[in-house]
Amino acid sequence: MTSDISAPVQLEQLTKLWANYKPLIAELPAGRALTRDELLTPAFRVEQSGKLEMYYAPHNEHVNPAASVLIVGITPGWTQMRIAYETARKAMAEGASDEELFRRTKEAARFAGPMRANLIAMLNELGLQHYMQLDGCAALFEGSQELLHSISVLKYPVFFEGSNYTGARPPLLANAFLKERALFFMREELRSLARPALLIPLGKTVEGVLRLLAEEGELDVDACLWGFPHPSGANGHRHRQLAEGRASMRLIMERWFQAKE
Repeated sequence: MTSDISAPVQLEQLTKLWANYKPLIAELPAGRALTRDELLTPAFRVEQSGKLEMYYAPHNEHVNPAASVLIVGITPGWTQMRIAYETARKAMAEGASDEELFRRTKEAARFAGPMRANLIAMLNELGLQHYMQLDGCAALFEGSQELLHSISVLKYPVFFEGSNYTGARPPLLANAFLKERALFFMREELRSLARPALLIPLGKTVEGVLRLLAEEGELDVDACLWGFPHPSGANGHRHRQLAEGRASMRLIMERWFQAKE
């Protein structure tokens, strides 16, 4: 499914893409790293708006409705996209069901790379592991995955001029194409949860989307860890930002988990 700005995809179609892309993924080479030339092609492009391109990736098809914590990123980057496709292709070769494939791709791809290590370190510094009775927050990604759900406000990978979209160029909430999709994806995701979860927005761009949803009554303003920095290595201010917001975020966590007892 491809389109341009003059023929946008209907938003409801964005929740039903797997059937379109499954046979294409099955045709990809197995057993080796996939390349940008193989994945960033019109065949896997969902939509295009000017210099913005959205591509399909299967890992965010997985939903964990019983999660206690929901970590919200901006959009999967190239590394996450590649890992998701490689994991999906391997799962297909092994005869995995669709649901098993989605779970495996999610666990392999989410926040993959240095960002995951940064994120775990930041969560540990805040003390989230103590409230969740874990030895450390690495367990959320391996061992206690049932406690975590992760999503991006832009569910599928978005690129600007061929590079990972960071939320800044163009500003997400100032761009009608991105804003409409971000709000749609997040409304769908929040409604899929069986119970309230502690929301952790990664950076100010994601926080802006969640604040709009809070104003609409789609989420509890007290359930969000406002001020959490983006864990990307490109955010050189993340340590300072975390230190400045540590006290307020710990108070939010304390109140949230006390209310759940």
